[in-house]
Amino acid sequence: MSKKTEIEKLQVEIERLKKELKKKKKYGLVWEDKPEEVVEMCKEKLPVLKEVKGKEIITDKDKPVNLLIEGDNYHALSVLNYTHAKKVDVIYIDPPYNTGARDWKYNNDYVDINDAFRHSKWLSMMNNRLILAKNLLKPNGVLICAIDENEHANLGVLLEGLFTGREIHSVVIVHNPRGVQGKNFSYCHDYAYFVFPSDGKVYIQSKSRDSVLIEELRDHGGNSLRTDAKNCFYPFLCKDNKIIGVGNIPDKGFHPRAKNIKRQSGIIEIWPIDRNGIERKWVFAKDTVNSILDKLEIRKIVSGGIDIFRTKDEQKYRTVWIDPKYDASTYGSKVVADILGNNIFSFPKSLYTVEDCINAVVKNKKDALILDFFAGSGTTGHAIIDINKKDGGNRKFILGTNNEDNNGNGLKIATDICYPRIKKVIEGYENLKGEKVEGLGGNLKYFKTDFVDAEPTDKNKIKLTEQATEMLCIKEGTFEKVLDQKNFKIFKNTNHYTGIIFDQVAIPNFKRAIKEIEGKFSIYIFSLGDETFDEEFKDIKQKVQLSPIPEVILRVYRRIFK
Repeated sequence: MSKKTEIEKLQVEIERLKKELKKKKKYGLVWEDKPEEVVEMCKEKLPVLKEVKGKEIITDKDKPVNLLIEGDNYHALSVLNYTHAKKVDVIYIDPPYNTGARDWKYNNDYVDINDAFRHSKWLSMMNNRLILAKNLLKPNGVLICAIDENEHANLGVLLEGLFTGREIHSVVIVHNPRGVQGKNFSYCHDYAYFVFPSDGKVYIQSKSRDSVLIEELRDHGGNSLRTDAKNCFYPFLCKDNKIIGVGNIPDKGFHPRAKNIKRQSGIIEIWPIDRNGIERKWVFAKDTVNSILDKLEIRKIVSGGIDIFRTKDEQKYRTVWIDPKYDASTYGSKVVADILGNNIFSFPKSLYTVEDCINAVVKNKKDALILDFFAGSGTTGHAIIDINKKDGGNRKFILGTNNEDNNGNGLKIATDICYPRIKKVIEGYENLKGEKVEGLGGNLKYFKTDFVDAEPTDKNKIKLTEQATEMLCIKEGTFEKVLDQKNFKIFKNTNHYTGIIFDQVAIPNFKRAIKEIEGKFSIYIFSLGDETFDEEFKDIKQKVQLSPIPEVILRVYRRIFK
C-alpha cells in the first residue's frame, strides 16, 4: 500500500470520527449501558395483559375502575404505551434507591455495593422505563420521583436529558427525624423530583393548611425600611378593634411619634414601626391593600399596643417538608403492619408523604389519572383512595409491580402485599388491636403480563388479536360485558361501547347486534394488513370509530422496540 493511499484512508477515518463526535452529547450523563434481559426479550416476545378474574373488586359500578398490573414494569409500560399514550396526569414513582444493600435485581441478580457497574445498571434500568413513561404523560402531566442520596445527583441529570423543555425541582422531605446510622452523617431525609412543563402555568397548587396561617403585615425581610418603598408607609385607621380605613401617605419629613397614635375621635392610627422604633413598611402598597382588607385583622402584640396581621388559608409548598406525618416508620411501616400484619414490607413510604406529593398536583383535578409503576406495597393506590374519600373525587390509579419474593420472607409483592392492602383499604379490615376499620370503597381489576411471539407471521397476528381483548377494554375503559359471541364481543361503560370483531365475515351480524344500541362505539376489526373497513360501516359512520387490529398495537410496539 502506497503512502498516499494510507494518508487518504487516515483522512477518511478522521472525518468519520469528527462526525461521531458531533453526535455525542456536549453536556449530560454518560454511563456504561448494560443490556437488560426484559428489554431484549421484547424483540422476540410482545407483551399483552390478561385479567385475573378472581381478584376483581367492585363496590360501586358508577365509580372509575383502578388497575393493578403484575409483571415487570418495563412490559407493563410497553402495553400502556398503547392503551394510555398521553392520558396520564401524574406519574408518581418510588424506585429502588440503589443503596448497595441488595435491595433490587438486574437481570435476575441482586445488585450489591461491590458491583462495579452498580450505578450504570441503575441508570440503564431507569432510562429504559422513563423513556416509556414519558410517552404516557399528558402535555400538562407531571412526573414525581422519590429518591435518596445514593442516586439523587445522577437522577437529576438523567431527568434533565430526558425531559428537555420542562422544569425540574427537587424537594427535601424529612421522613426519619431520628436519623439512620452512618459513618459521617446521619441521614434523616430523602428527596422528590417534580418535573412539569416550563410554560409559565401553575402546576404545583397552593397547600391547604389544617390551621389558618397568621403573619404580620409589616415587612421584616431585606429592603423592609420606609425608605425602600414610600408607597408602603401609611397608617391603618382602626376603631372598636376594627379596621375602618387607610390613611394617606405622609410627606418624607413627617415621622409618627409612635406605632399607635390615638386621635380625639377615638380612631387609632397603626403605623409599620417595629419594637425598636424603626420605621418599616407594610408588605402591600396603599393602592393595592384595599383588595385584601377582608384578610386583615387587629391583634395585640407582646411588646405592647396593637398591630395589623394577615390571615392566609393557603400557602405555596416549600422545598423542605418537615412534618411528623412524613415519618416513614409511624405512617409507613406501622400503617402497613396495621393492615397486613407485622414485618410484612420493608421501608414503605409514609401514606401522607405520597398523598401530599400527589395532592400538590391534583388537588383541583378530581378526575385525574395517576400511575405508579414501582408500586411496591401499594401506598400510592391507598393514598388515591384516601384522597378521593376526603374530597369526593373520582381519581383513578394504575399500579404496576413485580411478584418477586419480598426480602426472603416468603411473601410475593403483588399477590401477598400490594393486592391485599388495596383490597382491605377498599373493603375494610380488622387492625392489630382487633378494631374494625371501615373500607373506603372503590373498584379494582387485576392483570398479569403475558406474551405473544413477535415474528410478524399471520399466525402470530391472529394470536395477538385473540390476546388483545383485555388491552382494548383497558384502552377504552369499557369492562362490562354486553355480548360474547365466537367472532365478536361487545363491552361498555356508562357512556361508551367497545366492539371487537375477530373475523370480518361477522361484520353484518355485529351491525345487527348494535342496531338498537344508542351510544358511540370504538370498533376494532381483525385485519392481516391495515384495512379499516370504512365501506362496510359507511351507513353508521357517525356512530363508530374504526381501527384495524393488531396493526394499531404493532405500530406502537415497532416504535418502542426498534
